[in-house]
Amino acid sequence: MELVQDTSRPPLEYMKGIPLIKYFAEGLGPLQSFQAWPNDLLISTYPKSGTTWVSEILDLIYQGGDLEKCQRAPIFVRVPFLEFRVPGLPTGAELLEDTPAPRLIKTHLPLALLPPTLLDQKVKVVYVARNAKDVAVSYYHFYRMAKVHPDPGTWDSFLEKFMAGEVSYGSWYQHVQEWWELSHTHPVLYLFYEDIKQNPKREIQKILEFVGHSLPEETVDHIVQHTSFKEMKKNPMTNYSTIATKVMDHSISAFMRKGITGDWKSTFTVAQNERFEADYAAKMAGCHLHFRWELSGAYQGERETGLNNKI
Repeated sequence: MELVQDTSRPPLEYMKGIPLIKYFAEGLGPLQSFQAWPNDLLISTYPKSGTTWVSEILDLIYQGGDLEKCQRAPIFVRVPFLEFRVPGLPTGAELLEDTPAPRLIKTHLPLALLPPTLLDQKVKVVYVARNAKDVAVSYYHFYRMAKVHPDPGTWDSFLEKFMAGEVSYGSWYQHVQEWWELSHTHPVLYLFYEDIKQNPKREIQKILEFVGHSLPEETVDHIVQHTSFKEMKKNPMTNYSTIATKVMDHSISAFMRKGITGDWKSTFTVAQNERFEADYAAKMAGCHLHFRWELSGAYQGERETGLNNKI
């Protein structure tokens, strides 16, 4: 579908003090009346934290491990993006109207902007958190290729904005902490990207138990293999290659870039890392969440050779 107007690089708009992609912010008003169904499942993350990965895992679970069924449409159609709104394309809410139950729904919204029905209906949530350094690097490259964001500028200036919460969806620190707090009173399965990377089978078993599904072990092994980064990166139903270049320019950076833990070491300077860690310690003080900045090479699923480590 052709876009009806140029979507490139609009400034962020603030909603309840939280910066958002302009088009998403414009659709938030109508979205507040969104009606959740009790058997909906919400996949919530801060951007660049494994959303597509867990979405594919869950769709495979819902389809009984049938790979062919998961080729029926791109992931953003199979798991509609709740707040998505770009001129000339169907909104997330419109896609959800045409999605049969049980629905998988993706969001990056912080709690303050979430449609209240999702919490009122006690909709189950799978939340995935990823360490802030890798998120910052991945988000910078995503800003570069996804033109609905403002121009990211230099890596150094983007990192400052990230630490200040002046990027789309606001503060990573607030996001991971408020969803963690919610997990104590709401049905939230809180997962860590690094844990899924280290032992995907174990984490998929957690998801299966949470959603009340059971699959044979060989089917679970099949899901692990199909949802490896290598497989998903080359799969047009998961790698976002079907999106118009006007929205996402894969010649600038692939949507699925590296998918490893510790990639921040190839980007952060020593000075940036020291500044980031001091800021991180202040913002995470008193929080019981613990993130891993790297994994041993055996857990990465692919070699990390060629990294230009500056740390």
